[in-house]
Amino acid sequence: MNAFTSRRTALAFGAALLAAGATLAHAQTYPERPIRLLVGYSAGGGVDAVARLLAPRLSALLGQQVVVENRAGAAGVIAGDVVAKAAPDGYTLLLGDSSTLIAKYMQPKLAFDPIKSFTPIAGVFKSPLLIVANNDFPAKTPRELVAALQARPGVYAFATSGVGTVQHLGFEMMKGQTGTFALHIPYRGAAQIVPDVISGQVPLGVVSATAGMAQARAGNLRALAIMSNDRLPGAESVAALSTAVPGIDVAPRLFLLAPAGTPAAIVDRLGEAVRSVMTAPDMAQAAAVQGAVPDFLPAAALATSLAQESARWGKVIHEQHISAQ
Repeated sequence: MNAFTSRRTALAFGAALLAAGATLAHAQTYPERPIRLLVGYSAGGGVDAVARLLAPRLSALLGQQVVVENRAGAAGVIAGDVVAKAAPDGYTLLLGDSSTLIAKYMQPKLAFDPIKSFTPIAGVFKSPLLIVANNDFPAKTPRELVAALQARPGVYAFATSGVGTVQHLGFEMMKGQTGTFALHIPYRGAAQIVPDVISGQVPLGVVSATAGMAQARAGNLRALAIMSNDRLPGAESVAALSTAVPGIDVAPRLFLLAPAGTPAAIVDRLGEAVRSVMTAPDMAQAAAVQGAVPDFLPAAALATSLAQESARWGKVIHEQHISAQ
């Protein structure tokens, strides 16, 4: 190695040390200004409500305001694109959900990769789903539901909040594992599904646990199965779908993401704040009001879980021949 090369190497090494030192110093004083928490849905919806449950609690711990910013559209893709392109400095975060993972398969021209474009911070919630039925439907349990679908393939229809939603893909997963067939009818949300199940316009629906249980308790429809193994207060009497379809566990998940390349020290700072918020004694009760169940995962575990969930949805979409068309 000649003198010039040695000097150039030393300068490069010194520059790298300076950059690392600046990053560490920044991380140690983080946060120094308000943090944007982007939500890919309109104000007043379920994901937005959860964001507004988290934001003030995180603000109190971090010493800076966490501001919820709604960027609705394309099932969360618009907000995801903004965060994926943001500076990796910890000041622009995404409250992502399972739809972010599904978009990779339903929208081939997606501008970002749901796994590679983000740094996982922490898992926060699950939102249990119910399969509900008209009171005249010939089943009262998960096993009877599967038996009814097997006995009359193609006769029954099920409604969900849209093609490629977790509600839709979860039911398709059940169909694939049980060899059953039912017609999918996409709606715009539970507000339209529940009345049509009650009236018999559609025999089955997949809705949030809170939307379904309110009507089930009133006797207006029947809660057949909870699609995950989580127990939501007020729905303890409903059997899990896994009692009839072993291994199935489906629920929309919510998680915090930062742009790829966010320094580990900042991720750790945020993750610790989220852990403190999610394990607070009042969190489960506050979340239940929004139809959610606390589901904290640290960054490393979340990264593994997101990759597995993404692959699982891709498999369902491929095997059941689902497209956005």
